[in-house]
Amino acid sequence: MTERLIVVGGDAAGMTAASQARKRRGPDDLEILAFERGDYTSFSACGIPFFVGGLVEELDELIVRTPDEFTQKQDIEVRIQHEVVGIDTDKRTVTVTDLATERDYEESFDQLMIATGAEPVRPALENVTAEGIFGVQVLGDGVAIRKMIEDESPARAVVVGAGYIGIEMAEAFQSLGLEVTVIERSAEPMSTLDPDMGRLVGEAMRGFGITLHTDESVSGFVTEDGHVSAVVIEEHEIPADIVILGLGAEPNAQVARDAGIPIGPSGGIKVDRRMRTEIEGVWAAGDCAEKFHLVSRRPVAIPLGTHANKEGRTAGINIGGGYETFPGVLGTAATKVCSLEVAHTGLMEADAAEAGFEFLTATTVSTTRAGYFPGASEMTTKMIVERVSGRLLGAQIIGEEGAAKRIDVIATALWNEMSVEDMLSMDLSYAPPFAPVWDPVLITARKAWQKVEEDQVEGR
Repeated sequence: MTERLIVVGGDAAGMTAASQARKRRGPDDLEILAFERGDYTSFSACGIPFFVGGLVEELDELIVRTPDEFTQKQDIEVRIQHEVVGIDTDKRTVTVTDLATERDYEESFDQLMIATGAEPVRPALENVTAEGIFGVQVLGDGVAIRKMIEDESPARAVVVGAGYIGIEMAEAFQSLGLEVTVIERSAEPMSTLDPDMGRLVGEAMRGFGITLHTDESVSGFVTEDGHVSAVVIEEHEIPADIVILGLGAEPNAQVARDAGIPIGPSGGIKVDRRMRTEIEGVWAAGDCAEKFHLVSRRPVAIPLGTHANKEGRTAGINIGGGYETFPGVLGTAATKVCSLEVAHTGLMEADAAEAGFEFLTATTVSTTRAGYFPGASEMTTKMIVERVSGRLLGAQIIGEEGAAKRIDVIATALWNEMSVEDMLSMDLSYAPPFAPVWDPVLITARKAWQKVEEDQVEGR
């Protein structure tokens, strides 16, 4: 008898799961039906700022596979502009709204894959729903922002929040010639960095001509004829023609919560290592699902496409009758603002303290290439290590071209639970166009281990 898999969400996790399940089970054995509330499937949300800024010219470049391609190549039916608004785990049905006709109907399932992603944080502020105020989460958001820029030629952009999306959108607007202001409620930009490293990002942003307000909170928006005209902070206004809310994202788990599917302490859907929820035959993956942090050993919600694709693959293999597990995450990520590259992996100082670690930190300033080689530029590397053992807990890197991807070496060491002593003699490549003879990763590991040894001596 043919089983039916329903997939809720048509992007990375959902469609990867569908594709992996299809590889293992043909259409006579497993019917696959996917619902996507937007207009696009399998797209690169990470590419949205670059599409807005014009570095990516055509929308199609961000789309991996269209609904028609899923149908024709894999026998996976995809219904776009259809939102799953209810799940009944007893009846094994979902309630779906056809957003084009506003008609509700039910579909039955044997297996259910929930991949509803994350929702941008949109605070309950006056006029927050006005025209010209955008979140950045799905491809349709990028299309709407770019259309407004082309149709209305805004001159002043305000970005609320200086996280990944915020600084990338600030760069996109600046590259288009807009006057850009970024408002951040914390003392420094980039909440995924320690304040001393975030300060370097802030200094660079100001140096690039971006106006940055820190320690400021938005209290509302001013509108004219329904369109945003200013952002209100601390009782004064910043004129704005277009506003981006870059306040982060939260797991979009409400439809699962309403169905009684257990939610973890991070706010994401609780899953095991095979991406199973506590309800038989119900799976979850991607930004809506809770992750296990391999260093803090705690449940976390980290919205990253890398995680979503891996979790979707894991779920799909298991739905297809295979066996696969997803061990957890480090939260490794990188971004850029103008020529500055920013990357991190593992725990920040605050995370390490919250997880109960006693730790030391080491920060070095080196160069991306041999110092004498043309194009060599400064980069700052910081490592956080456990006292006594010297076990690596996390790291952050800030620098010019060639800096950010070095985080992958550190993430590999972190994944394998290495100490900084273990890292001292790692055989990393060297050539003047790519690195100094002592790579910045090794320099920082050496300094961190020196601090561990000094701390041991002082503690005797």
